[in-house]
Amino acid sequence: MKFSKSPVLKDELAPWRARLVLVLLLGCMAALIGRSLYLQAFNNEFLISKGESRYERTLEVPATRGRIMDRNGDVMAISTPVKSVWAIPEDARLQPAETRKLAQLLDMDVRELNRKLAEDKGFVFVKRQIPPELAERVMAMKLPGIHLQNEYRRYYPAGEVPAHVLGFTGVNDAGQEGIELAFNQQLAGQAGSRRVIKDRRGNIVEDVEHIKKPVEGKDVLLSLDAKIQYLAYSSLRKAVTDHRAKAGAAVVLDAKTGEILALANLPTYNPNNRTHLAGGQLRNRVFTDTFEPGSTMKPFTAALALEKGKVRFDTQIQTAPGKLSIGPATISDAHPHGVLTVAQVIQKSSNIGSAKMALSMEAADMWQMFDALGFGTPLKLGFPGEASGRLRPAKTWKPIEQATMSYGHGMSVTLIQLAHAYMVFAREGDLVPLLLTRANGPVSSDKNVFSAQTAREVRAMLEMAVLPGGTAPQAQIPGYRVGGKTGTAHKIEGGVYAKKYIASFVGFAPVSDPRLIVAVMIDEPSAGKYYGGQVAGPVFAQVMAGALRTLGVPHDAPLKPVQLGAEDQQVRESM
Repeated sequence: MKFSKSPVLKDELAPWRARLVLVLLLGCMAALIGRSLYLQAFNNEFLISKGESRYERTLEVPATRGRIMDRNGDVMAISTPVKSVWAIPEDARLQPAETRKLAQLLDMDVRELNRKLAEDKGFVFVKRQIPPELAERVMAMKLPGIHLQNEYRRYYPAGEVPAHVLGFTGVNDAGQEGIELAFNQQLAGQAGSRRVIKDRRGNIVEDVEHIKKPVEGKDVLLSLDAKIQYLAYSSLRKAVTDHRAKAGAAVVLDAKTGEILALANLPTYNPNNRTHLAGGQLRNRVFTDTFEPGSTMKPFTAALALEKGKVRFDTQIQTAPGKLSIGPATISDAHPHGVLTVAQVIQKSSNIGSAKMALSMEAADMWQMFDALGFGTPLKLGFPGEASGRLRPAKTWKPIEQATMSYGHGMSVTLIQLAHAYMVFAREGDLVPLLLTRANGPVSSDKNVFSAQTAREVRAMLEMAVLPGGTAPQAQIPGYRVGGKTGTAHKIEGGVYAKKYIASFVGFAPVSDPRLIVAVMIDEPSAGKYYGGQVAGPVFAQVMAGALRTLGVPHDAPLKPVQLGAEDQQVRESM
């Protein structure tokens, strides 16, 4: 039988099946035409967005961070242009050899680079803030999907000298510490954005438009004086090294305006290179470290006793036999003195004399004075971690505690609080708030703590303390009358006093018309000397003398060598 006559070929399909297939095909065609018309004529946003996602990118345009300058306009922090390498992961299809070479150039681990290029994102940073010459070498490789972006990196010309004042910024140019953090909103500005077109290899070929222009950051003019800052830092560093101390801090204030002219800490760090930092290096000890102020509190006790009419400048106080029992406790002087006037109590730094003045007054009055001076409360200048110190309520004081607080034991303060409080003696008994930025005119008084007469009398006592017969003759400065007070206190460890000391000195000059206040703290001197007059007093003298010369403050005393009395060869300081 011939193949053409096979009965199978004679079977015919039902006519309706052919028509059904035709209808289905026409229906699918109509659906496709309708969908095409809908997307292209009525709802084209979807296609546009998909197309734009393949050739358009919106990039951030960073704002230039404002400069930080000292009071004379010298730049202390500035943003310098750098490059950052970024990638479009879906376009960055690199060969293994290219990946290895790029990782080597950027000093990256190959696995880290592969991980970044495998991320499911349209934008990823590969390496931030690299030098321009390195960026040129990266771009010379002509790798698909690898691009550069202009950014800024903070540079600090003075390095470690003002580090704790200025602080530093992070990789995103946002403030992390110090002034950079406290004034971040003013310095940072606002980033802008721009839309660009890229080719099939991911290279940017055209700027489409600026969506948002960047708003540049504003400059900050500090109260700091760069010359005085360096002087304070270098003098402090020498003292910490010479006395093998654990740490140190110093601050210089303008008594007329409350401006902070210098603020130094050791240990310190270089904000331009922070790859290996320990926590202690970052601490701004002037604001964060609290300590028992010791005998630097005695002038305040004397001032309150004068103010309350309990004593006069020349009132005599019996301090013999050098010990005073209060309940089961005993207060001692480092050296027995016998009868001392109130002025001599400050000059010789008698614990017993100070305690007797304190016990003649109400505890509440002492607490109110300490509170008015700013102890127990942070100054709130914007520095992170600023401590408040410790000042317990007066109702909890026992007589022995009231007595010991009169000479700075049983309470704690920060160095900035102590320097600020001494302003009442450098001025006419009043306080002005402290300033981190340069004053733009006269500064009004914040509060009156003592009368002008009381401030002048205590000022005279503090001048006696640095003259022969006082506890700090090493704080004298040729050509200037100086007033100040030493402090030497045991450190507390585990709730008990240890055989470790904090030596301090706070003073002002010139006494005839005080212009500057300098406070110095040396933590754990271990080279043999530990009294405030021996360790902190000379630092005060160096910083004060240089600062007065820098500011051109006239002399108020003859230019003659510093004189030490015979008894001053062994500088004495009560604990």
